[in-house]
Amino acid sequence: MDQPIRLKNNGQISIVLNSQKRKTYTKELPESQVVPKTIPPEHAALKEIEEELGALVGMEEMKKMIKEIYAWIYVNKKREEAGLKAGKQALHMMFKGNPGTGKTTVARLIGKLFQKMNVLSKGHLIEAERADLVGEYIGHTAQKTRDLVKKSIGGILFIDEAYSLGRGGEKDFGKEAIDTLVKHMEDRQHEFILILAGYSREMDYFLTLNPGLHSRFPLVVDFPDYSIEQLMEIGQRMLKEREYTLSHESEKKLREHLFYVKNTLTPNSFSNGRYIRNIIEKSIRAQAMRLLMQNSYDRHDLMTIRSNDLVFEEDD
Repeated sequence: MDQPIRLKNNGQISIVLNSQKRKTYTKELPESQVVPKTIPPEHAALKEIEEELGALVGMEEMKKMIKEIYAWIYVNKKREEAGLKAGKQALHMMFKGNPGTGKTTVARLIGKLFQKMNVLSKGHLIEAERADLVGEYIGHTAQKTRDLVKKSIGGILFIDEAYSLGRGGEKDFGKEAIDTLVKHMEDRQHEFILILAGYSREMDYFLTLNPGLHSRFPLVVDFPDYSIEQLMEIGQRMLKEREYTLSHESEKKLREHLFYVKNTLTPNSFSNGRYIRNIIEKSIRAQAMRLLMQNSYDRHDLMTIRSNDLVFEEDD
């Protein structure tokens, strides 16, 4: 019968010779074969970004993708050191999802990681929308787009609602912006990273507007809507950070409200994390007004958001 071999994390091989006698022999492994217990110091950049991503609710696909990109970049550097060919892959990305799903936040974290890994010299984020790229006369759009790319060198150019560039038809200057972006993505592909973001369906259509667009975005990530439990967790984290807490009744009321809006609003009109953040901020102000009117300021009251303090969108 084959002898079961178990690798222990302390660098020992454990061989069980007989399942009845349970006799075990150990042999020290070479240091290079020991399974590391912690992330080595050289991977501190990944650990730091993972901790920041860990503070975000959900986004499992994005967290997995960032680890894969990190691994690819790191291993390519090791290949270079070993005298092997190192691949140069474009890292332009497309983020598809509804508002408030964390796309801008993740873009900032990616810039930070890439700066630490020397992929980007600065790692800064330039946010833009249609009005920042599209001009009013022939040639104006190309110049505005070139200026934005220039500001983004060494960092990330993040264009939200990018599909709006293709809404005006053939004669619209938005097409000129797309063509200019495609040219710079090719000419300066390792000097900056372009991230286009927007609704899933609209972004799929946008990719058909220029034959060179689709192939230039090797990294496409979906940002799904938050579930009710995830929205509640986001709200609880926001409150905890501000040293507030929900009463039992207010927690129940908030959950019921989220269930209602999630089942009545269309996905494109629900702003996810932004929606819950607005509720928390408005409710904190309402609580402050209530305490002022009641002239009640003990510690428990100062921390507690009650059901009557909750302010929802339709209450405005």
